[in-house]
Amino acid sequence: MIKFKRSFQYIFLTIVSFISVFPLFWMVISATNTSLDVTRGVMVPGMALFENFQKLISVQNVSQAMMNSFKYAIILTLSSLCICSLAGYGFEIFHDKGKDFVMAIILLAMMVPFAATMIPLFQMFSKAGLLNTTAGFMLPTISTPFLIMLFRQSARSFPHDIIEAARIDGLNEFQIFYKMFFPTMRSTYAAAMTITFMNAWNNYLWPKVIMTDQKSITMPMLVANLTEGYVTDYGVLMLGVLLCTIPTIIIFFVLQKSFAEGITGAVK
Repeated sequence: MIKFKRSFQYIFLTIVSFISVFPLFWMVISATNTSLDVTRGVMVPGMALFENFQKLISVQNVSQAMMNSFKYAIILTLSSLCICSLAGYGFEIFHDKGKDFVMAIILLAMMVPFAATMIPLFQMFSKAGLLNTTAGFMLPTISTPFLIMLFRQSARSFPHDIIEAARIDGLNEFQIFYKMFFPTMRSTYAAAMTITFMNAWNNYLWPKVIMTDQKSITMPMLVANLTEGYVTDYGVLMLGVLLCTIPTIIIFFVLQKSFAEGITGAVK
């Protein structure tokens, strides 16, 4: 009976794993086939990868979109980590009822859909001359309630006795943060970096609104442009999706262990 249950579990997990991986497998296979083969449902690699790449770079500026996406995502990730970690640390270490009230308001902001604030934000950024700029891309998402809450939960596990001892030794608050809190919370930073980079890289709606110049195009915008027109070349489209997906896959697999440790550590 135990062997039967274990066999059933393995079969079930194998099926679920296949279903989970199949979209990625289909994307890679389709990127090597022609549009006709994709629509026919061909499940084997083809010989049209180089042809699809030539078509892609002939209709879209892939290098410019890739450079823009990396620039925006890296700058936003580093800025968010710095700001949100300081905020989460401050909310917990300098704890009082007033900060709890402010934190509650910040968390309530998570319930407001971005579509409700998109038009006022665009008007504000347009009047401020921030269209087609890195600052215009970053400011709406440079500080998120989730990241602040993540770092606040991590700060709760940080020993307060060490902070008091460091203050007695003459360290100021910034020295305590960068020399003591930062090194011990590397897994939390890794988790926050993974989440922020993936969100920034995959962000489509706000860049589509704020980036009106073709030179400011990002990879998600490039992929969306491939579906425009009367006929869609699905081989080229899948290759564009594959190129857009590779950086986030690399980031996740490199940091997956630290990501899991950071998320579970924040919940404890």
